[in-house]
This record gives sequence, structure tokens and C-alpha cells, in this order.
Amino acid sequence: MDAGIVIVDYGAGNLRSVAKALEKVGFPARVTQSPQDVLGAKGVILPGVGSSGSAMAALQELGLVAPLQEVAARGTPFFGVCLGLQLLLESSEEDPRPCLGVFKGRVRRFATGLKVPHMGWNQVAFTRQHPICAGVPSGSYFYFVHSYYAEPQNASLVLGKTGYGVEFCSALASGNLVATQFHPEKSGLLGLRLYENFVRLMVLEGARPLARR
Repeated sequence: MDAGIVIVDYGAGNLRSVAKALEKVGFPARVTQSPQDVLGAKGVILPGVGSSGSAMAALQELGLVAPLQEVAARGTPFFGVCLGLQLLLESSEEDPRPCLGVFKGRVRRFATGLKVPHMGWNQVAFTRQHPICAGVPSGSYFYFVHSYYAEPQNASLVLGKTGYGVEFCSALASGNLVATQFHPEKSGLLGLRLYENFVRLMVLEGARPLARR
């Protein structure tokens, strides 16, 4: 069954805000915990706040780990948000439990001495053109709340960079998959534009570059 656009509910997501953002840009999405909905979706959004260990335990209990890995691998348009970006890597310093492992790399905590979480508005410098960024200028401000950041092994995956004590990956992209460390749903009109681009360009029109894994 075609489930359209789905937002994955595993008890750790900013689900209401993400769903309202999709409604605002004219593309209502289904919030679901169903593995079958994920496997049948035209597009998948994986939001998240909280710890990687708790998130992975919840995904495992709901039977969502393998479906998420499958749709990410087979070409279904996929958007990870905040913790949803971090879970795409192999591991996190936050917890010894493995993450989804879609990409090689790990998640690191910000260095001692920095105020954590990194919270508030900060700039994102985009490193290349991508359908998700259409109409969104490099250097735009987006809203962040996080204490850890992704460090993918393959630097070419990085789509956006942000400075906070260190220059970190604030967005990544590979083929069908994009993810942001910031919260588009809390980032005003430009954040809404990212969601609109994801659905209109990547899901409906299939505009996505070659994979960079």
C-alpha cells in the first residue's frame, strides 16, 4: 500500500511541529509507527530529539530498524532531522548501542568548554548545489538544539557546515537521502522551503543527484 509521505513516530520526535510544517507547504503527511507504512511510503521523514541509545531501542522495539535501512538503501526519498541525522551514522559517543549505519562515521559531543546544548539560530554554509537547497541562500540562519554533531567518514557527504567551536556537519546529502542537524520546522520560511523542496522536487519529481556514499 502506498503510504504517501510518512513521519516516523518512535517516541523521540518533534512530530506535531513537523506535521504542521508539511501541512503549511501543502503536503500533509501521515505520522506512523508502522513498518509497513515506512516500506510503502513515497517519502520518509525521520525527526528526533533526545538520546541516540533510547531512540535506537525504541526503533528496535517497533520493528523499524530494518525498514528504515531498506528505504534509505533502495532509493526512497528520506529526510532526517536533528537526531534523525545522527542516527544515520554508525555510532555515537552518547551511547554504546549502534545506530542505523546508513553511512560510515560517528557522532561526537561538542568539546568541553562550549555551552551545550548548542541552542538558537546559526548560519549554514552550503557546500554544493542540491535540490533540497533550491531557493535557500548559503549562509542562511536555521534553528539548532543539540549537544552532539555528526562526523561522516566521507567528507563529500557534507552538504552544509556550521561553526560552533568547531566547523561541523549541519546538513548531509547522498542521492535520495538528506538530513539536517537543525530543525527546519522551527526555522521560519526558509525551513518550510526545505520541506517543500523535499516533497516537490525529490519525492514528486525525483530530482536528486547521484549517491555519494
